[in-house]
Amino acid sequence: MDRKQRDRRLRLLIRKLNKERKKQARKIDILCNDFISAQGDFIKRLNTINFTANFYEAILGTTDLRSLLSAAGKLIKDEIPESNVTFFVLQHDKFELYMFESDQPITLEKQHLENRFTPELVDNICKSNKLCALDDMFAMGLQDNLVRLSNISAVTVPLCRFGSSLGFILIYRLSPQILTPDELKNITAVTCGLSRAIQSFQVTLQSAD
Repeated sequence: MDRKQRDRRLRLLIRKLNKERKKQARKIDILCNDFISAQGDFIKRLNTINFTANFYEAILGTTDLRSLLSAAGKLIKDEIPESNVTFFVLQHDKFELYMFESDQPITLEKQHLENRFTPELVDNICKSNKLCALDDMFAMGLQDNLVRLSNISAVTVPLCRFGSSLGFILIYRLSPQILTPDELKNITAVTCGLSRAIQSFQVTLQSAD
């Protein structure tokens, strides 16, 4: 074998090795990215578990509906800073409001968003039995100026037992701090237990009456 052939084979071998190295590097990058993503998801799950445990521990010692919702509202505000939290709870065929404002409540020309909720809108939100953003609320009958509410990020979170609506939670804050999916995921993780506790207190109250 002459020198030219050896050089040619050597170049081919080097080229093949470089190609294999690049291929392995891509695989390592994919594995690292998958690992980082999986680690991030795991941390998020741990955060949800931690929030859920703290939530149930806090409401365990409550003795009536108001103290239950007060404790729940405080935990939600701690989880979603600078938010306003209002519970719309169905009682005796009508809705009662339990309001828990932030330390710096959002004012809309001295009108809270809750005040724009008509019985028809509340009923429509309950029937939807899903998370509702502002666009959904307008579609369901919210009467207000869309431009005036453009600086607000708001959502309703359903409260229900066995498919029957008990009401919902209204959460809103200034939209530079948009309500994030991770924040809402933690809240929805506790609504089943919260709904059960609400219904329990309602049954106890009705028995006392």
